Order: sequence, then C-alpha cells, then structure tokens
Amino acid sequence: MDKRREKIDYSAEMNRHDSPTVRLLFIVLGTLFVLVGIAGIFLPVLPTTPFMLLAAGCYARASERFYNWLLNSPTFGPTILEWRRYRSIPWRVKLIAIGMMAVTLGVSIVFFVPWPELQKVLALFGLFLAIHMYRIPSRDRPK
Repeated sequence: MDKRREKIDYSAEMNRHDSPTVRLLFIVLGTLFVLVGIAGIFLPVLPTTPFMLLAAGCYARASERFYNWLLNSPTFGPTILEWRRYRSIPWRVKLIAIGMMAVTLGVSIVFFVPWPELQKVLALFGLFLAIHMYRIPSRDRPK
C-alpha cells in the first residue's frame, strides 16, 4: 500500500514579489527560518511553529517550489495550514509548546540564572507567554 500523500498545489495562495533580488532574499530568509525551526525540534528553547510560519510567509512571496514543499510536508504542513486557514493551533501542539516552555524556563531559572531579579522577570515572561499561547484558538480542543 502506498502511504505517500497526494501533493497539493498551493501556488494560488502566493503573492510573489516582482523583484528577483527581493525574491532571492525571501528564499534565503525562508530557508534560514526552516533551519532554525528544525533546530527547534531538538532544542526546546526554540519554538518550531513560529519559524515555520515565517518560512511559509517568505516562500509565499518568493518560490512556488519551496512554498509547496513546505505546505505539503507531513511534519510541518498541517500546522501551517491550520494557522493560515483558521488562525488556530492544534490543541496537542499548544499543550506541548506550553509544557516545553515551562520546563525549559524552569530549568533555566533554577539552574542557570543566579540573579533573583532576572529569575522573576523570566518567570513573568513565561507566564504571560503561556497565557497568550493558551488564548490562541484551537479548533480541536476537547469540550
């Protein structure tokens, strides 16, 4: 049985820039964002999804091939499409992101930040970021 998904052409959603130089810049930035996003899979300090959204935005202004490749990716495509179409984040992705952020900030605060003032600032930053992420809609949230 063939498990490959059918590739969808998303080029109708694109708004390519007229300048070849600007398109090249968008391709370079998009590729940089993809690399940072991939690093975010392994480094919990870096969030993957925002960098993939930025990459999709750059590729949408520059390259049909790269844009279609990213949106057809079984790993990154569904989350990007969910955000682009509904401005929502899957419930599971949101909970994992908040949990990983809490763990990494907690470890940083306890083991790596010696100044109490900075510890409080990091804790408040983490709290506000978690609240913000929690408030982003999730269409698949359990009732």
